[in-house]
Amino acid sequence: MNEITLQIEGMSCGHCVGQIRRALARVEGLQHCEVKVGEARVIYDPKVSELGDIVEAVKEAGYDVRPAGRAA
Repeated sequence: MNEITLQIEGMSCGHCVGQIRRALARVEGLQHCEVKVGEARVIYDPKVSELGDIVEAVKEAGYDVRPAGRAA
C-alpha cells in the first residue's frame, strides 16, 4: 500500500469535503481516505491504481490538487 497526502485548493466547507470523499470513493484500489478542508490523506493499492488516478478524480470534482510538499 502507498500513502500520500494531497493539498487541495478551493475547498471551503463540509460540502466540499463530501464532494472530495465521493470522488475518491470511485477510485479503484483506494483503501482509506481522510479528508478535511484543504487536505486529503489517501492510502491506495499501487497494483490497482496510480497517484495520477487519484489526482484526476479530485480535479474532475472541480478542485486544484497536488501532492503535499510539491510546488504548484
